[in-house]
Amino acid sequence: MYSISRSEGYAPCPGSFNMAAHVLQHATRLGDKTALSVVDPCGTEDWSFARLEAAVRGTGSGLLELGLVPGDVVLMRLGNTVDFPLAYLGALAVGLVPVPTAAALTLPEVTRIADVLNPKVILRDPGIDCPTRAGICTVDDLREMRGLPPAQWHMGDPDRLGYIIYTSGTSGTPQAVMHAHRAIWARQMMFDGWYGLREDDRMMHAGAFNWTYTLGTGLMDPWTRGATALIPAAGSPADVLPELMTRYRPSIFAAAPGVYRQMLKRNTRVDAPDLRHGLSAGEKLPASVSKAWREASGTEIYEAYGMSECSTFISASPDHPAREGTLGRPQDGRRVALIGPDGPVAVGTEGTIAIHKSDPGLMLGYLGQAELTKSKYQGEWFLTGDQGIMDDDGQITYLGRNDDMMNAGGFRVSPIEVEQTLAKFPGIVAVGVCEVNVRADVTVIAAFYTADVALDASALSLYAERNMARYKQPRVYIHLPELPMGANGKLLRRTLRANYEAHK
Repeated sequence: MYSISRSEGYAPCPGSFNMAAHVLQHATRLGDKTALSVVDPCGTEDWSFARLEAAVRGTGSGLLELGLVPGDVVLMRLGNTVDFPLAYLGALAVGLVPVPTAAALTLPEVTRIADVLNPKVILRDPGIDCPTRAGICTVDDLREMRGLPPAQWHMGDPDRLGYIIYTSGTSGTPQAVMHAHRAIWARQMMFDGWYGLREDDRMMHAGAFNWTYTLGTGLMDPWTRGATALIPAAGSPADVLPELMTRYRPSIFAAAPGVYRQMLKRNTRVDAPDLRHGLSAGEKLPASVSKAWREASGTEIYEAYGMSECSTFISASPDHPAREGTLGRPQDGRRVALIGPDGPVAVGTEGTIAIHKSDPGLMLGYLGQAELTKSKYQGEWFLTGDQGIMDDDGQITYLGRNDDMMNAGGFRVSPIEVEQTLAKFPGIVAVGVCEVNVRADVTVIAAFYTADVALDASALSLYAERNMARYKQPRVYIHLPELPMGANGKLLRRTLRANYEAHK
């Protein structure tokens, strides 16, 4: 038997479709029901479904009044506020192509992105690094747009370009991942396959508004289902989250593993009376964190596996818990296989996790990178680059990456990108970067370099801070006489990690 999932498919996406219209499909019916509460210990900022839809469609009208037309690219440089999802959905509503980016990106990083995209307009919060160029729309302008008459939904081919997100590729250059409007249609498979999501749920997500994990799991998916989203106010530390959960009574809680770990450092008890379970994605969930959460809250955490190119498609769920040590199974409607050199491998055999090219959530491709896009496929399968084993009942054990990609707080980070930046620092001869364990269940990015003499670590840190987003910055700098190299002259990053962890 081959390692191929055999789940039933979902109905195809309608031929005339708009992603934002799909997310807000229940707004008229639900009207005054709370769609969003921004919560903190002092109170909430509430948005009803009716108010949310009016703001999104008003924003769409305002963007069109700027002279934009369907298909125009809109770069988003907005902070951790409700302005972010309103602008994102407003752009999608009228057929524009929003490009959400992390607020932590530095000016050089954003400038490189803008040079590739050549956006018609940049939606900007003045406090966020952004290149100076024509076509700036400020956050104040966006807020004024919300009161405009509602724009008509721009309906069209579900396969047309909907939005672009950036991820770091193994080449060291962030890649622009193009997604179609139909990507939101595929997320319905998560409702039962991961979340156990119902219309009466209150979903609290611990991430920021301007993180794609929050945008999807924390906002758009609950709204699509007609549920309520709860988002902690900007600046809320992890140790206040249990207090917010006690007060605002979420039924589902979602976060990255690092957030669970931080919460549990100071809280041995999580009193959330309505909580059914937690969700985790972004990086591998350590078993120790899952166990500690179970003891503190009395609930399980259900983990999901995915990537920027296809979001999450393998997961555990309340109806289908994962067996210990596994990720869970492909969601119903997904076609997943483990691939070897000659195609799908036998059950119980290691292979590369792959998803079928027909999946509605799979990307259209990498912008301007046709050959790179093509290289990710083997026949009809898109290869994730991660290794796994499928057992007889379809559950998949994750074995790790088959490349050297790092994971920092849920963000995939290319070591090559970090190395290329650090190599410009005066005095560095050669540099290698990898993810290392510093203590149980905690990893950081470490930079190993050669130089005539050991360099000032504080100067290296300051240089990294000025040139890279915080999540890309190494936390450890190690001076070595030489870097480990293979027979072909290739840097052995795994040897760097092994040597460090053996002697720390």
